[in-house]
Amino acid sequence: MVAYVIVPGIGGSDERHWQSRWEAGWGASATRIAPGSWTEPDLEDWVAAVRTAYERAARQADGDGVALVAHSLGCWAAARWLEEARPGGVVAFLAAPPDPLGPAFPHEAASTFLGVTARPLPCPGLVVSSDDDPYCGAAAAAGLATGWESPRTSVGKQGHINSDSGHGDWERGRELLRVLLARTPAV
Repeated sequence: MVAYVIVPGIGGSDERHWQSRWEAGWGASATRIAPGSWTEPDLEDWVAAVRTAYERAARQADGDGVALVAHSLGCWAAARWLEEARPGGVVAFLAAPPDPLGPAFPHEAASTFLGVTARPLPCPGLVVSSDDDPYCGAAAAAGLATGWESPRTSVGKQGHINSDSGHGDWERGRELLRVLLARTPAV
């Protein structure tokens, strides 16, 4: 059975967020990162939290693979960890990554996240973005997907694809994740 690592953005994802709803549905097969710097994000702390959560998830997966399910700033932590660890049997679902060069990049994260750049992921990935995301315009999202060498799927005008955007269980996202997993035989 595939295991899931939930990598939220600043502050974690509240109970209304699609990540929290998916995590509840996955039960014991899901592990959420737990950085000590949720509200004042430190990139190295977040990367270490992804590493810890991945190690737990990999034990649970018992060789069946791990899906990193990241949102917002969590996309950058997941991408950086993937770049460093280069694990096998992993896919990366990156939803609503913020543009580190954009004017709305979270100032709380600027001291450690601001210099991040999208480099090729060492695993299959999918960048899911909204055309009216206040943290990342469509052109910037396309550029991130190119840098990560992962396809991009636009979900239209859906805001930041978070709790405030009213996505609930976000069935469209679930389907995109299912397709990514189905296209990746090693997971």
